[in-house]
Amino acid sequence: MPFRPEPTIPHGQPARTAIVYCNLGTPDEASAPALRRYLAEFLGDPRVVEIPRLVWWPILHGIILRTRPKKSAAKYASVWLPEGSPLKVWTEKQATLLRGYLGERGHQVTVRYAMRYGNPSIASVLDELKAQGVARVLVLPAYPQYSGTTTASVIDAVTAWSQPVRSLPELRFVNRYHDDPGYIKALARTIRAHWTAHGQGDHLVMSFHGVPERTLHLGDPYHCECRKTARLLAEQLGLAPERYTLTFQSRFGKAKWLEPYTEPTLVAMAKKGLKNVDVVCPGFTSDCLETLEEINMEAREAFLHAGGQQFQYIPCVNDSPEWIRALADLAERHLQGWPTKTADNPMELQASRERALALGAKH
Repeated sequence: MPFRPEPTIPHGQPARTAIVYCNLGTPDEASAPALRRYLAEFLGDPRVVEIPRLVWWPILHGIILRTRPKKSAAKYASVWLPEGSPLKVWTEKQATLLRGYLGERGHQVTVRYAMRYGNPSIASVLDELKAQGVARVLVLPAYPQYSGTTTASVIDAVTAWSQPVRSLPELRFVNRYHDDPGYIKALARTIRAHWTAHGQGDHLVMSFHGVPERTLHLGDPYHCECRKTARLLAEQLGLAPERYTLTFQSRFGKAKWLEPYTEPTLVAMAKKGLKNVDVVCPGFTSDCLETLEEINMEAREAFLHAGGQQFQYIPCVNDSPEWIRALADLAERHLQGWPTKTADNPMELQASRERALALGAKH
């Protein structure tokens, strides 16, 4: 494999450190062509669909990409913001705030966000950072719970980018933080704030993104980590086991996925007489199509149609100060040992002194 030419970095430039905050991805716009490109990349990932290519490719390109983009585009249009996709808007805000929080703590760290599918791609962001002289990269996925379909796919993308690169930066990966105290407290603060403003329902449903059940039996820890997150969150909220239910959403295809399924569970609750329900999606750090349309529109309608009276969707942590603080704490722990502060980096300290002297000479 031929290696790509290395970017020209000015001699003596201090080596820099960066964080790449990775989320799943989003189409560039709420249109069928954009959805077709996005779904082709997303559903073409063997981490996402573990079906032999010879079997899956005709289904994907012959059926799904011919029929699904138009329907998906309409769903995206129903939640699209003036600034773009909700997931992209929140992810970009989180990256910007994370950089600010770390800067206030004295860290000189570049923070960029990237998408596993869509734009900006992980490869393009790593190219940009490398051209800027970044020599250390912390890859921080926006997925609290580890899954081969998400976290491992991010690592795949970084690995694919690295193969034709001659001079690689140091790389670190955050695999999971499903039981991180800061993350759990941020979730609890978000829920309590919503209850204070809107009242508390009779039951709390914690809906996580689903994956095929076979992945659990093959050793994927995702199911167990979702259950631990739910248990810790309930403890933080002081909820007894009978006051909350863990469910899984976003099924795709005919295979059996992790159960219980979110919408059928809500319908069953309403038919049994439950009138007021709150729903939160702890596995999503940013509101997106799956929370705003699938839960707050489709699941809401199903619950009310089945006899429920009040359905409250509790937003994701998004840009809440508690969450960004927890994210900064998480990043700091994984940055340990790297010279991210001026005092830790003699070359950067000298460069800072020279800049200060030059500035003083001008005045």
